[in-house]
Amino acid sequence: MIELDSEQQAAREWFESLRDRICAEFEAIERDAGSESRFAFTEWEREDEDGSPGGGGVRGLMKGKVFEKVGVNVSTVGGRFNPDFARTVHGAEEDPSFFATGISLVAHMANPHVPAVHMNTRFLCTTKRWFGGGADLNPPIPYEEDTADFHARLRAACAAHDPTYYPRFSQWAEDYFFIPHRGVHRGVGGIFYDHLEGFFDANFAFTREVGEAFLDVYPKLVRRRMETPFTEEDKARQLEWRGRYAEFNLVYDRGTLFGLKTGGNVDAILMSLPPLATWE
Repeated sequence: MIELDSEQQAAREWFESLRDRICAEFEAIERDAGSESRFAFTEWEREDEDGSPGGGGVRGLMKGKVFEKVGVNVSTVGGRFNPDFARTVHGAEEDPSFFATGISLVAHMANPHVPAVHMNTRFLCTTKRWFGGGADLNPPIPYEEDTADFHARLRAACAAHDPTYYPRFSQWAEDYFFIPHRGVHRGVGGIFYDHLEGFFDANFAFTREVGEAFLDVYPKLVRRRMETPFTEEDKARQLEWRGRYAEFNLVYDRGTLFGLKTGGNVDAILMSLPPLATWE
């Protein structure tokens, strides 16, 4: 195990508690749909390049009637970045030592009318300390009502901490979750933030608010759409859209790159990929 200071331990415990509550809510949705599906949890450990303990994490995966594939991962890792990669990380240019803890979630839904979703929040320490993350909605078949409710809940979470957060972070999501080679966004947006540093208590409080906002709004959207009838054309549209999602995560996503560059668990890193997709 790696040693954690009080801030690192507080962040880790929060991410783990959020994971537990999200998984319980998702399992409750499955029960309401008549399914007995549950999360399967797999622990993994990481070694740093010199063989010293580098932390690890727990990968949670469920395949059910409503959630065709959903992963909820928490990892807590530390060690030293590869020097080339260190030059790309905030605060690691001169000293490649790092610590990172966070939660990462991606849900791909059985019904194409239910929006897929991504949520990630994290705490990183190099020579600097910062929080980052966000949440974004990825519907194959968008509904204006769902988009409005998702954004309204994130807007409220941001407003409770800083009136500039939602305009800044929603625009950041618009810019970040874009597939340049396709010329399209991968979803209907949300918020994305990074390098939120300098005031641990305030930034940690905001990051917790983002997690609570997600847990509040997303299950409501799932319950709203999960019994909507769908056609073969709807399913084909979903599978084609999933191909775009996979392209973004493999080519542009920072979290995927960070996990692979730091020796993370490959299955946990790539759990964001959909179970089925098509490229026509």
